[in-house]
Amino acid sequence: MEQREFGKVERRASAIGLGTWQLGADWGDVSDDDALAILRAAVESGVTFIDTADVYGDGRSERIIGRFLKESHSTGDVLVATKMGRRAPQHPAEFTLDNFRAWTDRSRANLGVDRLDLVQLHCPPTAVFDTDAVYDALDVLVEEGRIAAYGVSVETCAQALTAIARPGTASVQIILNAFRRKPLERVLPTARRAGVAIIARVPLASGMLSGKFRSDSVFPADDHRNYNRHGEAFDVGETFSGIDYPTGLAASAEFAALAPEGVTPAQLALRWVMDQPGVTTVIPGATTVDQVRMNSRAAAVPTLSAAALTTIQDLYDRRIRALVHHRW
Repeated sequence: MEQREFGKVERRASAIGLGTWQLGADWGDVSDDDALAILRAAVESGVTFIDTADVYGDGRSERIIGRFLKESHSTGDVLVATKMGRRAPQHPAEFTLDNFRAWTDRSRANLGVDRLDLVQLHCPPTAVFDTDAVYDALDVLVEEGRIAAYGVSVETCAQALTAIARPGTASVQIILNAFRRKPLERVLPTARRAGVAIIARVPLASGMLSGKFRSDSVFPADDHRNYNRHGEAFDVGETFSGIDYPTGLAASAEFAALAPEGVTPAQLALRWVMDQPGVTTVIPGATTVDQVRMNSRAAAVPTLSAAALTTIQDLYDRRIRALVHHRW
């Protein structure tokens, strides 16, 4: 697995990491044993970057990762990024040093570590990104040794650019996939110049780009692809990248037909993200060991040709751009 420099953290991260929202909640049920097997398969496949959050299963995802790190003796070998802020009311006044200390202390306990590798503000209100006191408080956490570095997880390109301008920001996590291309215009080039790592999330558009869904596909009641299709629970851009289901099905079928022999549509989608200049790591989720292994094999797929990239852009321009490009 290719290992890439992780911005200002002076660590390296696998080009394909692992997102662990599904180990906590909102993707159907994943047992503890299955979750541990998924983590084990990821590390065995060369994954050295794991992304989680304190809100995933109200800490369950963090606790399972902590248990895995302890049992596998992988502490220090894997860069674990967590997030904070979504367990509190979404008001800028909540983003204080005292709360940051409490939130990171809880995550440290959940993960079983003295210092967190990377803490990201978890898609907070836009005003938070402009507040000097927020970054001052994050700097204090670094000085106190609670965290090694901090970054942000964002919904919009404008939020990302605001955070990148702050000298202490080590990383930006943003939705990036073949059906969400806007970050390519300014966010990735600006991050590269600033030495800020880019963590690409939702790389498969909530599984849409895997080509496995059909018009009659059924998702569990506790799966966000069921209950958040119109943004009922959180930003709709997190579910199918904000694309309506019928449009997504038609576009993903066309995308799947572009996959070369021996390459799955999901692997093509991951390779596309990895090929974008400025991307540090891409974090697909997985609910089975087979998914982890298949995702990891995308790192061995050859770099896409200029012709393939042009065809994928044309697909986006024809079917997707008008729906999402102006929104995030």
